[in-house]
Amino acid sequence: MAIKIRKEDALQYHAQGKPGKIEVVPTKMLSSQLDLALAYSPGVAEPCKAIASNYEDVYKYTAKGNLVGVISNGTAVLGLGNIGPDASKPVMEGKGVLFKKFAGIDVFDIEINCTDPHEFIKIVKSLEPTFGGINLEDIKAPECFLIEQELKKQMNIPLMHDDQHGTAIISSAALLNAIELVGKNIADITLVMNGAGAAAIACTKLYMALGVKKENIIMNDIHGILRSDRADLDDIRREFATDKPVYNLEEALTGADVFVGLSAANVITQEHLKKMAPNPIVFALANPDPEIAYEVAMASRNDIIMATGRSDHPNQVNNVLGFPYIFRGALDVRATEINEAMKLAAVHAIANLAKDPVPEMVNKAYENNALVFGREYLIPKPLDPRLITTISPAVAKAAMDSGVARRAIPDWEQYHLELERRVGIDQKLMTRIIGRARQNPQRVVFAEADNYKILKAAQILQDENIAIPILLGNRAIIKQIIRDNYLELHECEIIDIYEETERLERYGNLLYDKRKRKGITAFEGKKMMLDRNYFGAMMVETGEADALISGLTKDYAKTIKPALQVIGVADNVNRVAGMYVIINNKQPYFFSDTTVNDNPTADELVDIIGLTADKVQFFDVEPRIAILSYSNFGSNKGELPDKMIAATQKAKNKYPHLVIDGEMQANIALNPKMLQENYPFSELAETGANTLIFPDLASGNIAYKLVQEIGGAEAIGPILMGMRKPVHVLQLGSSIREIINMVAIAVVEAQTSKTITQENTSVRTVNHMEPTASF
Repeated sequence: MAIKIRKEDALQYHAQGKPGKIEVVPTKMLSSQLDLALAYSPGVAEPCKAIASNYEDVYKYTAKGNLVGVISNGTAVLGLGNIGPDASKPVMEGKGVLFKKFAGIDVFDIEINCTDPHEFIKIVKSLEPTFGGINLEDIKAPECFLIEQELKKQMNIPLMHDDQHGTAIISSAALLNAIELVGKNIADITLVMNGAGAAAIACTKLYMALGVKKENIIMNDIHGILRSDRADLDDIRREFATDKPVYNLEEALTGADVFVGLSAANVITQEHLKKMAPNPIVFALANPDPEIAYEVAMASRNDIIMATGRSDHPNQVNNVLGFPYIFRGALDVRATEINEAMKLAAVHAIANLAKDPVPEMVNKAYENNALVFGREYLIPKPLDPRLITTISPAVAKAAMDSGVARRAIPDWEQYHLELERRVGIDQKLMTRIIGRARQNPQRVVFAEADNYKILKAAQILQDENIAIPILLGNRAIIKQIIRDNYLELHECEIIDIYEETERLERYGNLLYDKRKRKGITAFEGKKMMLDRNYFGAMMVETGEADALISGLTKDYAKTIKPALQVIGVADNVNRVAGMYVIINNKQPYFFSDTTVNDNPTADELVDIIGLTADKVQFFDVEPRIAILSYSNFGSNKGELPDKMIAATQKAKNKYPHLVIDGEMQANIALNPKMLQENYPFSELAETGANTLIFPDLASGNIAYKLVQEIGGAEAIGPILMGMRKPVHVLQLGSSIREIINMVAIAVVEAQTSKTITQENTSVRTVNHMEPTASF
């Protein structure tokens, strides 16, 4: 649904706190006299001299390489027209916010009080030493054409007038996909462009570069069809004049394949659309109201493909899909310009991304669980996190291939990681795990496969070669969900328990053999195998699967019990425990125990600490462990602090190689400065803790949920620690992204488990340990 914007809300938003939307934030420490001396005089002289000797050092010692100037004279602001440079500033600040949010690019917005294009060119040209790139914004036609052309000639940094090329790139991607869907040839289509301003001209030129023939284009402006016999056309518009006997928009649209509107609201009707060719493509891109209302257009005929500039309808042509990532790629190779090859690379990258499975976070953001390439999903959504890692590399590579890059990307995989870090997608920890999983995908059985989220995750896991999904559940229901959501899981094995007579018999006998001295009869063993959690656990136990994932729709205790009874705990492990990885914009933190042990004793906490330390190291992180309490090093007496003091001492004795300290309050554990000032003797004083051991299940569970919800951190887990083979019980209602993370962890655990098992091929026949958790 459309977002209602109230005048008062918009004004308050911009005025509250610090006026405006941006600020300058230092990137270096400024806490001492030495810091200040290094930042300015006399220390700043050294980088100045280095740059004077070698110009390229400006990218090494200053922010130039990540700094874009958003520059306007306010002559064509949004739909407001020529409102002047001061009134344009909120828009330019907003553009800067988008650069930062979506591509990690810093911006200075510059509003120039100058309408003479030649003077404007001189001013912008003089700013070249400041910026790594220039984004021209909201400059009216036809001056914008001259300004961009001259600045591209005179400057050696990437420059783009987004009002022209941004719309052209995004609509071109949508056009390519729409033409593919209707099965037409781009060289044969007839296209009507309504509007002849900066965006319309740029769009038309890019469409031609993609294959639309000039003779098949008719352009219309406020005065009518651009015809060669019109005396009022400038050289730019005359290039698109036609000699065909077409004199109005209705005649132009008769039999046309494509309509693109970059003009004004409500200028075409249902009757116009009914005269278009079969499967007409209609891009009504005027903002805020399109050339024909979406509902009106869709009601005119049932074969229409429609796009607008609005977020409340499918196929929003939004420039934010392009400019942040295009500039990111151009800056990262220090391109001297943004050329045609780079723009076309962006077009194809955007078009192709729309055909890939949609991340769950995008589905959730748009309240749509079934976004799939088609008539209502031609191009990606603006909140798709893959845009930066798809478009920017494509643009950078095109710059390199076309000879305008002054710097090469030596390692594309590393570049992918750098792009994620720039925008705060700190996936470093999980990226490593997923990378390891892809090296040797394992068979993961899903006990709740008759669920859309599980099947969507399976699709992504299969496509990304992270795991080999095995789908456990009702065959008919699974296949129906696959069909309804256009999933491609025909290669996945589907197991319906009620069809598995032989396995039920065999698995039941195995369970009876394991549990016959624990009160289980042969009949009960077979009956229990009808529970998918028992069946899936037995698949892992027998080696017919490598890991089990369950718990999306069931209680944690009911899900973990079958795995404990069938698979059991690892050798030399006394109990299982649960851990969450909490990821914020600083680093990952590890919370334990958050899911299993209700009120562990000091000795039981020592076991939990050992399990946790091993699992933190599994993530290639060196654990710095804080034993938590409401007290600091005995400052308060009580049963709980005494327990944590005892656990600390015992853990230090048992694991002398680990950094462990406590007991302490959580804020102290995470704040090195406070530790250094108040408890300099602590082993954690230098860097603080990254691993937190909670005194009981309640505090750990409450803590991670509060951090996740209030702190806005991402939680990965719960990670079940101590099992003999990989089993993970999902958090109730986990997202698809969370499921994928857990599967990747399980795959790497399975890889590791197999390596260990190869050293001992003997078959275990002993009974496994009973559950130790309080359920």
